[in-house]
Amino acid sequence: MKHRPHKGPKKGPKVRSHKPHSHKSANPSSSHSHGPQKAYKRPTLYGFHAVREAWLNPERVIEALYLTDQAIKGFEETLQEARGKGLRRPEPEEIEKGRLEKLLPQGAVHQGVALAAQPLEECDLSDLIVAANGRPRTVLAMLDQVTDPHNVGAILRSACVFGLNGLIQQKKHAPELDGVVAKTACGAVEHVRVAYATNLSRALEDLKESGFTVIGLDERGEQTLGEVRPVKRQKTVTGPALLAPPAKEVESEKVVLVLGSEGEGIRRLIRENCDVLARLPAPGPIKSLNVSNAAAAAFYALLGG
Repeated sequence: MKHRPHKGPKKGPKVRSHKPHSHKSANPSSSHSHGPQKAYKRPTLYGFHAVREAWLNPERVIEALYLTDQAIKGFEETLQEARGKGLRRPEPEEIEKGRLEKLLPQGAVHQGVALAAQPLEECDLSDLIVAANGRPRTVLAMLDQVTDPHNVGAILRSACVFGLNGLIQQKKHAPELDGVVAKTACGAVEHVRVAYATNLSRALEDLKESGFTVIGLDERGEQTLGEVRPVKRQKTVTGPALLAPPAKEVESEKVVLVLGSEGEGIRRLIRENCDVLARLPAPGPIKSLNVSNAAAAAFYALLGG
């Protein structure tokens, strides 16, 4: 009788381990138990979805990936997908849960997955304006002093789900797109372009000159968001008067939705630069929502219908 050769278990991803060798007689409190500790790069992103999307983003420069023993199997498919796309990535490193938690902010929900990466290349407002010229319709969002990382992350996630074309923040007050923001956004920071402006009022003027209708989301708005119609703007052509064609009114297919901070709302100068203030339909006894929830409902009203 022929005996088939024994096949061992299918090998998982190659992960470099830095676990110390266990010695039953070793004193855990002794500084000589395990030798010198390995120096780790401080992670900038953590949580399965945030790390997965960054790992698969060809625009991301990744310096290190840390996985706990429990997380290796769950991340195997992502590692294989990156290899299939030919992405250049460092070898993943296995790390003990306690050691990983010392590298992260206290209370960070990491799911056993973290990585060190360089920030994405910054986007400028002009990049969003130029990109809009190549689309039949563009919807952007602007955050006016919305600075809580959880709110910004949740807004980014909704923007990604509903297909917004970009987000604009004031450079001075914007939280970094890592840590809590990236974790809450569940990977959306890799997909939604974020532009930074020094002066939001001036940014709105530039957007209006480029054909955008500016809608301020305000619970006191006279119209509901669904009732707002694009503003017709006169588009003039610069050049010698005899050669320039007559001014022609065109209906804008470009919209920027302004969201203000909770409590204060949209600041006066920003509000004055809006073409219209609109509200969400709110027939119930409570008329206001958390800014991230209001953003999700507004994005659906603009793009999901």
